[in-house]
Amino acid sequence: MGRAVGRALDREIWRLALPAFLALVAEPLFLLADAAIVGHLGTEPLAGLGVAAAVLQTVVGICVFLAYGTTASVARLLGAGDRRAALAQGIDGVWLAVVLGVLVTLVGVAATGPLVGLLGADAAVAEPATTYLRIAFLGTTPLLVMLATTGVLRGLQDTRTPLVVAVGGNALNIVLNLLLVYGVGSFDGMGIAGSALGSVLAQLASAAVLVAVVVRGARAEGAPLSPDLAGIRAAARSGVALVIRTVTLRAALLLTTYAVVLGAHGDQSVSVATHQLAFTIWSFLAFALDAIAIAAQAITGRYLGAGDREGTRAVTGRMVRWGAYGGVVSGALLAATSPLLGPLFSGDDRVHDLLVPVLLVVASGQPLAGVVFVLDGVLIGAGDGTYLAWAGLAVLAVYAPVVLAVGALDGGVVLVWVALAAVLMGARFVVLVLRARGDAWLRTGRP
Repeated sequence: MGRAVGRALDREIWRLALPAFLALVAEPLFLLADAAIVGHLGTEPLAGLGVAAAVLQTVVGICVFLAYGTTASVARLLGAGDRRAALAQGIDGVWLAVVLGVLVTLVGVAATGPLVGLLGADAAVAEPATTYLRIAFLGTTPLLVMLATTGVLRGLQDTRTPLVVAVGGNALNIVLNLLLVYGVGSFDGMGIAGSALGSVLAQLASAAVLVAVVVRGARAEGAPLSPDLAGIRAAARSGVALVIRTVTLRAALLLTTYAVVLGAHGDQSVSVATHQLAFTIWSFLAFALDAIAIAAQAITGRYLGAGDREGTRAVTGRMVRWGAYGGVVSGALLAATSPLLGPLFSGDDRVHDLLVPVLLVVASGQPLAGVVFVLDGVLIGAGDGTYLAWAGLAVLAVYAPVVLAVGALDGGVVLVWVALAAVLMGARFVVLVLRARGDAWLRTGRP
């Protein structure tokens, strides 16, 4: 590949990846802000937030296909030269998000107690976790609509609009959390319940803005806005494989939290609170590294929609390289700052001491994670969901007995994170690299 071609591919990648990077960094700040604000209420509320976040992220994360699948299908239609059909497909995804959001909200609010109980939290942690989660479930529909509309815009090669909305929504979230948790004037504040309510209101505002942008684009192209039952069913069917892929990953992360609870030494709240902070920071870095994967979804779908297999191969190689570089940089930064992060989120010295070795484990796994996230994005953009579903099941089958054994043998939170970094991410690396080296995923044309 010539230098000029390489530079052109890099420009294309970063035109999409840089705004996506900034948006994805802003998104986990919802949780980082919650962790910082709630953490100063005490260790038990922070641990409760950790349990609630694990459940909520799993439930909402299962529906991430609304963003990923929509990005890939919209990008393919755009690459095929049919912008109107691309927007019509996107509108069907938004309506599917509304339907799923309502159902998840109703079930989630009713089942909040049992969901918290599944993670084995003791009474001191379960009470704040239940309070936070029951309110947070009310934001499920706007969260899913945000996923779908963001997927539409990414498929249209627009990552700047989601960035603006993410920054604005995060700023609103922080302001609302501070006011509702701690109060102002004669208002005493609502504690952890205020944190959940603030996030819900910020999510609702963000979803409204994104819907307005997508609707305006659909009207400009003459795409229908009313629900199309056939289109909604097609969007749901195409998302099944990605749901399985996501369920296996979320199941692995839930098992990780369960293993921490199972193998906690001494005060359970210290181990769970430490795990929550580590998981929040890990998620923050994952979203940052995932920026190139977002670009991969959009670019891969567009290239394959246009029938350009050679271009797809070339841009994939460049993105994998950038993913590895990003992992090295983020890992080095995390290792250097690990002693400084604990006091930002908790006033408990026991949490500070335990967090440092956990973060060093997280840092060591970042280069591998950078490659994994990029290849995952490439295969999602290629519409290779069936393989990703089977691969996810295989990875879970390898990881589950390992992490559960670590927990059962009282391995502690550090060894649990070693299992996540080495076994979970290592197994994902193997199955994704094996697939990317072949040609079966390089299917061209319309979705």
